[in-house]
Amino acid sequence: MKKLIIALLLLLLCYESYNVFLSTTHFGKEKNSFEYSSNGLNALADSLAANKIILDKPSFLLLAKLLNVESKIKPGKFLVKRNTSLLSLVRMLRNNQQATVNLVLNKVRTRGDLSKLIGNTLAVDSMTAAQYFNSNDSLASFGTDTTQLLTLFIPNTYTMYWSTSLPKLMQKMKDQQELFWKTNDRKSKASAIGMTPNQVYTLASIVEEECNYDTDKSLIASVYQNRLQKNMRLQACPTIKFAMQDFTLTRIYEKYLTNPSPYNTYRNTGLPPGPICTPSPKTIDLVLNAPKTNYLYFVAKADFSGYHHFSATFEEHSKFAKEYQLKLDEYQKRKNQYH
Repeated sequence: MKKLIIALLLLLLCYESYNVFLSTTHFGKEKNSFEYSSNGLNALADSLAANKIILDKPSFLLLAKLLNVESKIKPGKFLVKRNTSLLSLVRMLRNNQQATVNLVLNKVRTRGDLSKLIGNTLAVDSMTAAQYFNSNDSLASFGTDTTQLLTLFIPNTYTMYWSTSLPKLMQKMKDQQELFWKTNDRKSKASAIGMTPNQVYTLASIVEEECNYDTDKSLIASVYQNRLQKNMRLQACPTIKFAMQDFTLTRIYEKYLTNPSPYNTYRNTGLPPGPICTPSPKTIDLVLNAPKTNYLYFVAKADFSGYHHFSATFEEHSKFAKEYQLKLDEYQKRKNQYH
């Protein structure tokens, strides 16, 4: 009987040693994730067991209590690799080694789009993000407001904790924005063309929406800078789409140009109140380094290549504009015949 008890004890010791020091996970994929939300270790243990991250609850709770996990762990998301030992898992929780996520920021056009992106990436829900981004009181401490909010968001991939709060996100974006403008003499280049960084960003947002080709973007930036210097209206079609909050428009008709929005650059002189999208760093640099030209007008080429004709006089511009309108009318007519 004594030998049997010793054998059982040795078996139990081997099992616990394997569980604690070797592998505790028994899920099939390479990685598994879980969330902790201050519900206590018992609830966490139930969740870990259900997701096959731990083999048994008692062993986990015993080791977690020995290492004082409950006083150290914070709400967040954790990532566990397959074959992780129980000791490694508990240490990860005790040291609060949370999983990081990548906030991939490309082009967004509105605060609503930004809120959805944040809600799909971080722990905060999109509704909470929208309320925060629509509050000047929330944004004031970061030196911005609802119209200038997007200027803090330079498109890039940002790594951060899944549980990152909105204030911490904003501070990170603020720091990255300041670093961006200090790099490559961008701030001094903006000053050299008589613009602030936020004004350059806003102009770049219009250029971003105008064209996909860098060569044309540079010349479009030159046209708009010339117009600003001459106190001419920008008359930028993308600002009409933004004013109407309809980004599906493929053609800007005369009736749209009377929209009373301050973003309508056909009615208002100068830049709109803020950016109409988050322009790429490359487009911002194209605006900063735009060539000196005498161009005041541009219009898409009639071959629908996506490139543009640039003109210094209205007479020359009118000729190219008529060619484009004629081809556009022909295209629309053919399209209507098949519908």
